[in-house]
Amino acid sequence: MAVPRGISVHGQRLWLTNEGTGDDGFNRMNAEIEAGARYLATAKVDVIVYGCTTGCFFKGPGWDREMCDIIQHAAGVPAVATSPSVVEALRAFGARRLSVATPYPDWNNAKLRAYLEAHGFQVLNVEGEPRSASGNQGINDQDPESVLEFASRVCRPEADALLCSCTAWRSVEAVAAIEARVGKPVVTSNQSTIWTSLRVLGVTQPITGFGRLLEGFAAAPTAA
Repeated sequence: MAVPRGISVHGQRLWLTNEGTGDDGFNRMNAEIEAGARYLATAKVDVIVYGCTTGCFFKGPGWDREMCDIIQHAAGVPAVATSPSVVEALRAFGARRLSVATPYPDWNNAKLRAYLEAHGFQVLNVEGEPRSASGNQGINDQDPESVLEFASRVCRPEADALLCSCTAWRSVEAVAAIEARVGKPVVTSNQSTIWTSLRVLGVTQPITGFGRLLEGFAAAPTAA
């Protein structure tokens, strides 16, 4: 269980299929953000999370914060988004030099690199898992063992941390094993989003089995 007892999680899916490619697919999905936030608000939630990494970063820095403003205004509760959560988690570890593993195609990896570099990180390498050709709807078909093998190979010795990007990729289930293999902090999209969301709720109970971030519940420094 990646959240403590007493925390309930409610979901509202946005439209994303293999039909839309590039920016068009994510623009279509993000057109539903305000409506999705309003639907979730009817469950009397305390925080709303936008759980798509690419959907946050594909327009570059700034869109992620604008997105959170849209959600907060629509729902009347705090909003959290995945890409800013990743940035905060990496900073919490003091990471500067990154290796990045993803299930993305090249165009997507290039936008992720630009987003991370705009936030001051030195990106040593960004590598997409070869089976990423399965498209958006096939990413979560990959088992955690395959994520472990691929991500561990991507991590370079000189990296301060390894980022495993994408909320659909099952890296959160493999993060502890990846850290054991590479000997460095590993940040994943879902893990960091959970971390940020719980901090917004004031919950700092350590959670085991999902990597150092949740086990130590490191406090994020003030963003530069």
